[in-house]
Amino acid sequence: MKGFINLYKPSGMSSAYAVGAVKHKFNVPCGHMGTLDPMASGILPVGIGKTSRLFPFLLDKKKTYVATIKFGVSTDTLDTTGKVTETTDVLPDKKTVENVLGKFIGEIDQVPPNYSAKCVNGKRGYELSRKGVEFELPPKKVVIYDVKMLEQIDNEQYKLEITCGGGTYIRSLCRDIGFSCNSLAVMSGLERTASGKFDISTAVTVEEFKASFNPEKYIIPADYAVDFPKLVLSSERAQKILDGVFENHGYKDGTYRVYNQDDFWGIGQAKDGVLRITSYVR
Repeated sequence: MKGFINLYKPSGMSSAYAVGAVKHKFNVPCGHMGTLDPMASGILPVGIGKTSRLFPFLLDKKKTYVATIKFGVSTDTLDTTGKVTETTDVLPDKKTVENVLGKFIGEIDQVPPNYSAKCVNGKRGYELSRKGVEFELPPKKVVIYDVKMLEQIDNEQYKLEITCGGGTYIRSLCRDIGFSCNSLAVMSGLERTASGKFDISTAVTVEEFKASFNPEKYIIPADYAVDFPKLVLSSERAQKILDGVFENHGYKDGTYRVYNQDDFWGIGQAKDGVLRITSYVR
């Protein structure tokens, strides 16, 4: 069995629990792309069986979030689930917030939250933070394609839509927007609305999926999410690859979606005319 389930994870549920729902239904190992914190909601693409091997080819895809930013406070987790570390009476108005958003578009240096899965000397940042260990994470390059104001909720909170590349921390972005407004800010809500080709329009809620007597109807084909050129092998050539026989057939160097007739086999790499399947999902 192969393919994706485009789950919609509710707030308050761990990503691991959501993935477990798919694993339980199909009784095969499953993996997910892009962990969502328990407080966050939104789409969580789950790879069924060997389909998870395709995730490395999807990590740089664009993601879209709707985030709520709250001004006037800072916490140790950079969101409203954490312990308050500082407050301020400076609450920027809507125009002030809108005026600083443009400075975050493009490739920027971003310092990840200490409460994150980033490693420090072999330990996860969140593990060290929970033990009260003080440390600083180095900034990393991230790409933000767009940040726009959606609405003002009250004097403290605004809703933003953010389109970014993989590895971007929305909590860090909220913190930095706060600093740019001469204030403090944390993330008070987050919904992921798109990740690569997956978006809300094709998502199924975890509870709806769990209750389904026909979960197979929610399977999205494994090759849906990858855009490499298509390469169809004859049955003879496919069998030789299975047998470990790699011949020069003059393939142009590059990365391909490889098929045996209509059956998607995975991602292949061609070099010097020889094709090898590097991520086999069959």
